[in-house]
Amino acid sequence: MSVRVGLLQLDCSSAEPVEKRVTRTLELVDATGPSVDMLVLPELWHVGAFDVDAARQHAQPVDGPIASALGGLAARHGIWIHGGSIAEAADDGQYFNTSLLFGSDGSLVTTYRKIHLFGFDGGETVLMSGGDELVVVDTPLGPTGLATCYDLRFPELFRALTEGGATAVVLTSGWPTLRIEHWDVLTRARAIENQLLLIACNEVGEQPGITLGGRSVVVDAKGAVIGQAGTQAEVLVVEVEPATSEEWRAQFPVLQDIRLR
Repeated sequence: MSVRVGLLQLDCSSAEPVEKRVTRTLELVDATGPSVDMLVLPELWHVGAFDVDAARQHAQPVDGPIASALGGLAARHGIWIHGGSIAEAADDGQYFNTSLLFGSDGSLVTTYRKIHLFGFDGGETVLMSGGDELVVVDTPLGPTGLATCYDLRFPELFRALTEGGATAVVLTSGWPTLRIEHWDVLTRARAIENQLLLIACNEVGEQPGITLGGRSVVVDAKGAVIGQAGTQAEVLVVEVEPATSEEWRAQFPVLQDIRLR
């Protein structure tokens, strides 16, 4: 059974006030919702993936206004929404880069706190703490793992998600133009080596010292790109066949030959 997935490749330029971007994005989610089964947003879209000051100023809890609005839109349209990630202000005073996944009834099905923080003692590492739990949950895509941006560079995380049962991974991201060639290679590599469907939503725009690269992509379990966005803001809609991951694993059982763990 096919699933129509919409990737919202948003312009998250820091010049736009956060409140305006949130309103604009929620309107886009509302407008796109009737035409898809699942929507995916990029990383830290409300503040920008590289705008640490905005993240500190506009962080909110996982049951805050953004979550409430996204959950309401998921229920209104009867779709799943991967709300990208938000700057989470936790009850214990810590901050996290946290993904939000809503079911078609509007419930918050799960959250994922980004494990690998980017910055080399700068960037998000200045503000945020890393998560320590892998997430695999049943969605219309089948058993689905969650990952965020820099996680893409760590194949052991994707192998752990696969061993946890994932046949699909949804990756939310703020990947820069400077290293966009790595994005193109790594998204395909993670799909190929784990024989899974990879849905990766990036953002575009200008943030402090950084240009975001776009090129959101959907890659099937054989590594074929079945849909890819350009380098400007757009909504990419791709129809996927979740069953093909298991079918390919049965036809070409590479994962059975793993010897090193």
